[in-house]
Amino acid sequence: MAVIHRMQKKFLTNLGLILFLNLLVKPFWILQIDRSVQNVVGSGEYGFYFTVLNLSFIFNIILDFGITNYNQRSIAQNHHLLNKYLSSILVLKFLFSAAYLLITFSMALILGYNGSQLSLLGWLALNQIMVSYILYLRSNITGLLMFKTDSILSITDRLLMIIFCSVLLWGGLFKGAFRIEWFVYAQTAAYTITAFIATIIVVQKAKFRKLNWNLAFLITIIKQSLPYALLVLLMTFYNRIDSIALQRILPEAKGNTEVGIYAMAYRLLDAFNMIAFLFSFILLPIFSRMLRNKEPIEDMVKLSFTLLITLSATIAISCSSYSYELMSMLYEEHTEASAQVFQYLIFGFIAISSSYVFGTLLTANGSLKPLNIIAASSMIINLSLNIILVPHLYALGSAFASLSAQFASVITQIIITTYIFKFRINWGFILRVAAFIGGVWGFSVFTKTFPYEWYYSFGILLLAALIWSAVLGLLSIQGFAKILKEGK
Repeated sequence: MAVIHRMQKKFLTNLGLILFLNLLVKPFWILQIDRSVQNVVGSGEYGFYFTVLNLSFIFNIILDFGITNYNQRSIAQNHHLLNKYLSSILVLKFLFSAAYLLITFSMALILGYNGSQLSLLGWLALNQIMVSYILYLRSNITGLLMFKTDSILSITDRLLMIIFCSVLLWGGLFKGAFRIEWFVYAQTAAYTITAFIATIIVVQKAKFRKLNWNLAFLITIIKQSLPYALLVLLMTFYNRIDSIALQRILPEAKGNTEVGIYAMAYRLLDAFNMIAFLFSFILLPIFSRMLRNKEPIEDMVKLSFTLLITLSATIAISCSSYSYELMSMLYEEHTEASAQVFQYLIFGFIAISSSYVFGTLLTANGSLKPLNIIAASSMIINLSLNIILVPHLYALGSAFASLSAQFASVITQIIITTYIFKFRINWGFILRVAAFIGGVWGFSVFTKTFPYEWYYSFGILLLAALIWSAVLGLLSIQGFAKILKEGK
């Protein structure tokens, strides 16, 4: 029991730190900087950028090939492998970067991208290379369970982007209107500085001396990481295909506008996903270590899922109820259309958050085959529904397609996880979660009748959800205090 509490304490304390730091920086980046850029350049121009951005995402698995997840799991279980893996994997990263550029630009030419699109794609592709490199370096840091260091690195790039973009947007240093290219250049500079800092940290920890070209070892790493690569590729497709489908299915002008509307709705979902993703980044090395040591895993799964389902359900229901107010506060155009899309799209946060627990556990266990089958099926669902719904419902059709794929994915993950780990079905816990969701839904309807400004009603709704979760015993301060005390 002491071992279980020690791991739960490590999870809670480091989760608290990384959430605190990210809540200080990333919401401001998305809700102030990124939003301001779209308002300045317009939905059409931002939609053009967002489409090219998602194309750069589609093939970024080639940059990583599943190595980040594989490496994080391996280093968490065997710290002494850091130097051996680092010297060889860096060679692979250089080779993968060249392959990524070749394939991405080939696809862009096939899709008929023109000069301005190709120019923007070049910078965005460079940014993807930098992001992949940073994430790989961070996988070594979290694999060593250096969560405090990783927490600081997780916000460094966004903090630098906020500084650079603030100067560009409001500093008055440049003549003329703000250009979307400036936004991309600021990201490049921030990623470069962050990568440099992360490199110094990892090289010192690994006592790195030189690159190691060992073909047999490189082939072994590729073979072992291949299932991870396929998983990330399939998940990227069904998570990022929406905007590309919108832009290609609809006429160009209409497509860019609808992508811009979808991006307006997606922005808040993306902000919340950034926070939920931090759970998986901490859970993967913890799950991997616990499984290797044959420690009971059920309590950790229940703890992390309880935190995420409470958070995600509260946010999804609250934001859906006040979708028009939120979009009107954030944007200057297409607020009604984006509010309608956001009203449904935000419920995907519940599915995505749950997947960060069950999908991460299956990854830590090496259960890649079922995960790949799930991801492939979700991709087919998403793409098929986009083709059917987009010509009639436009951006709203993409929202429905995304929701369907996300929930189909996570429900299957839960079923498979329960079967593999032989988890007991806790009907009491399930009923409490259902009561919580129903209660928050009721509170949302009730607060809409309040004669106050909407943000007061919104705040009351969030407070009521917090109290209701404590009443049901889902969030227990006493329970968390016990874990922190006994986990010493």
